[in-house]
Amino acid sequence: MENLLEAWKEFLKGKRNKRDVQEFQYRLSDNILSLHIDLRNKTYTHGGYYAFNISDPKPRNIHKATVRDRLLHHALYRKLYPLFDIHFTHDSYSCRKLRGTHRALKRFKEFADIASKNNTKTLWILKCDIRKFFASIDQGMLIQILKKYIMDTEVIDLIQRVTDSFSSTAVGKGLPLGNLTSQLLVNVYMNEFDQFVKHDLKARYYVRYADDFVVMSQDREWLVTILHKIRDFLRQMLALDLHPHKVSISTFTSGIDFLGWVHFGDHCVLRTATKKRMLGKLNKSDKPEVLNSYLGMLGYGNAKKIKKRIRCVEVISVASD
Repeated sequence: MENLLEAWKEFLKGKRNKRDVQEFQYRLSDNILSLHIDLRNKTYTHGGYYAFNISDPKPRNIHKATVRDRLLHHALYRKLYPLFDIHFTHDSYSCRKLRGTHRALKRFKEFADIASKNNTKTLWILKCDIRKFFASIDQGMLIQILKKYIMDTEVIDLIQRVTDSFSSTAVGKGLPLGNLTSQLLVNVYMNEFDQFVKHDLKARYYVRYADDFVVMSQDREWLVTILHKIRDFLRQMLALDLHPHKVSISTFTSGIDFLGWVHFGDHCVLRTATKKRMLGKLNKSDKPEVLNSYLGMLGYGNAKKIKKRIRCVEVISVASD
């Protein structure tokens, strides 16, 4: 019960005005007690999803669970995240505390400077993207990976009830974009790959953010060699495929498109699509937290013009208030 109550406090942040949340909260004690009893008696069943599409920037299909199920997701996440995070490699950055896009970009730049000896040596970068990442996760393989860390069969059974509630291209395939548990579970899944890259391939300069990753080296032939090993490992061990049009081996100076920025040897610029999306969102919202968030992100690279436009929006917003 204590975990469910703490999970509710975390879940509630930023959602108090949502109708489904208010309806659940109207009989909060009864609803949490009911969930607790179902979990204790092992009779919990996961409900369905409300599906909708977003474009951020590419089209994504989001599946939203009921409030009751999302509360369960938070309760699971609170217990599982500390268990798994200590096993993740330092250089996986998606959906982790004290990580995120900005730190991934800083690490990319740090590695690039070291590997190129401050741009005095030709640096080659292998960049890859996994095809239909969330939709391709094999649930059976995921459960087998989880069993290496979790001995409690009841916890495994509960996680399996959550994963079984969704399928994408076939039964037993995919995790829903929208579940908090999915964010953690894909990291558990991809940790198998991270460990392979770091310990088997011995890639020193490797950064992964979700399904995007880069490996850096002065030796292009070595990158060509490990690309075949990477492709084989993903297919055989994780049932994943690299995106056929999003794999490249290029020099750092020719420009590497990674996490919204195009990186060059001595500078980086915001990707055109990222810039358009940012300006589109600013046209819809001039809230200070949104403006400050974008200004913080733009501090990473060369973006004087767009920062000037955002500050203009900020001044207009303050004046209108």
